[in-house]
Amino acid sequence: MCIVWSREEDSQPIIAWIPCGPNFFLPVEVLGVVFRGKFLDGLERAFTQHKLTLAGQLTPLQSPTAFAALLRAAAHRKWVVYAKRLFAGPAQVLTYLSRYTHRVAIANSRLIAMAEGKVTFRWRDCAQGNQTRTMTLAADEFLRRFLLHVLPTSFVRIRYFGLLANRHRAQLLHCCRSYLQTQPPSSLNTSLPAHRCQHCHYGTMRRLEILSPIQLSAWLPDSPAAENSS
Repeated sequence: MCIVWSREEDSQPIIAWIPCGPNFFLPVEVLGVVFRGKFLDGLERAFTQHKLTLAGQLTPLQSPTAFAALLRAAAHRKWVVYAKRLFAGPAQVLTYLSRYTHRVAIANSRLIAMAEGKVTFRWRDCAQGNQTRTMTLAADEFLRRFLLHVLPTSFVRIRYFGLLANRHRAQLLHCCRSYLQTQPPSSLNTSLPAHRCQHCHYGTMRRLEILSPIQLSAWLPDSPAAENSS
């Protein structure tokens, strides 16, 4: 940052540059002032160019006088900008999201014992410095609390948004393909019989390649007789 000051006996100002630390980017309060100015300026330009739709409860703001009064009131208020350190990369984002999308209400590692119709498990006491404590509940009460985390019917943990949102996905993807001049991917050949995975018995196996006997023999290990003859 730049510091400007002057001494009492000398009217000539002194300018000095004081560098900030390596982990400092911007002061949050200054960022709030800059963001407020840029946001209100863009809002005013959009109103002047008739790009704002003010309907319903916002209909009175169609008047230039009322809209200008709104901008003045917003300019005199303190805006708080939430600034947070960026994620380190895609891997960290997936790790963060996986804690909420692919975890259950309680991990198996927290279950200690089940005896006499009661369940004992570990939990973290946030009010006491995240200390680990144990709790014992009746089995039916434990199940009741566990089922509170089960989503109701038709609710999902992960939803698509933007172009892949369910409501307008077909129309938007068709529009994108028309602009990009591309064709939709070919669908799977449904005439072939569906083969279930022999491990999970749920997933459908898809044919990727057909190997000839010569190609297959190159993949297989040599027989013991062939090794002895060599």
